[in-house]
Amino acid sequence: MPSGYALTVRFTLRDTKAAQQFDDLVAQAIEGIRSEPGTLIYAVHTPVDEPLARVFYELYTDRAAFQAHEEQAHTKRFLAAREELLSGVDVTFLDELAALSKTPGTERS
Repeated sequence: MPSGYALTVRFTLRDTKAAQQFDDLVAQAIEGIRSEPGTLIYAVHTPVDEPLARVFYELYTDRAAFQAHEEQAHTKRFLAAREELLSGVDVTFLDELAALSKTPGTERS
């Protein structure tokens, strides 16, 4: 059974103004990402007590879906515009060891 293709990306923003601009870029990109058929999860988080950090968790059906995501116009715009807002980026590709997926509201007692 294929396990998908996953990665995390940790962004460190220059300052609070850059963080707000980055969040605006993310909101714009998410609108395009919603229609990508191979993108299963695209979650953006702010770590507790780290207001200038953002952590993305991305899960795709396979590597081809990730490549298709990277080629989208909304992704290219995001990748180009984010550079001036960052002081650091760390990308980690993930191998799945185990997984559990539940859809909220479908659990049984």
